[in-house]
Amino acid sequence: MKYLVSLIKIIYSIYGFVWFLLIMLLLFPVFLLASLFGKVKGGNIIYNACRVWADVWMFLIAISHKNIYEEPHDTFRPYIFVSNHISYLDIPMMMKAIRRQNFRILGKAELAAIPMFGFIFKHAAVSVDRKNPENRAKSVLILESILRRKISVFICPEGTFNETHKPLKQFYDGAFKIAIETQTPVKPVLLLDTYDRLSYKNFFSLTPGRSRAVFLKETNTTGLSIEDISFLKEKIYKQMEEALIRYNASWIRPPKT
Repeated sequence: MKYLVSLIKIIYSIYGFVWFLLIMLLLFPVFLLASLFGKVKGGNIIYNACRVWADVWMFLIAISHKNIYEEPHDTFRPYIFVSNHISYLDIPMMMKAIRRQNFRILGKAELAAIPMFGFIFKHAAVSVDRKNPENRAKSVLILESILRRKISVFICPEGTFNETHKPLKQFYDGAFKIAIETQTPVKPVLLLDTYDRLSYKNFFSLTPGRSRAVFLKETNTTGLSIEDISFLKEKIYKQMEEALIRYNASWIRPPKT
């Protein structure tokens, strides 16, 4: 029975990834055309197409998504959205979570090397190479420019997958430094079910089921200075950690004794 379940998961995963690629191929002419309209207008078109991509794909693979707002959410103001990062599905789920706002994702520079997807990434996301200080500084300037255009930014402050079985990994300073420098509110978002739908441990572990994005209370950064980066980072970390425990995030394990 165990081997049969594993085989079914592999077949379903292949089915899901084939549809993922087919939808990307069908939408690729839209991405090509959008790239001619520049980083702002073209980028907005690409994100809208990516929302369609996520909607169709998740319908076909039977993943049902729901947004949960613990506090009222203003879709007319820019935010720095910060979320946990624990699955390859996190980016599609961002498309399901942020629906009526223009935003940009901060992503790893390596993604630009993926055929076809890399083209979309280069024209829609902001890439960062954490090993290159000059590249990191350039990415910060781009993000600040985006926020000045009233476009939100989505950052995973853990940087890489959380493989610790704790609610969260340690956060980098970047998101909170940008929030303070641009006086932009920080809105935490929990991606609760991506680990269950597709674990980072196994690319062939895709499963149907529910998906939830929980929007927590925002933190206003007005009046904060660079000296407050650690305070802001620790506040958001604690807020997200407590909420992940409260929602019984499935990857959390008790420490070994």
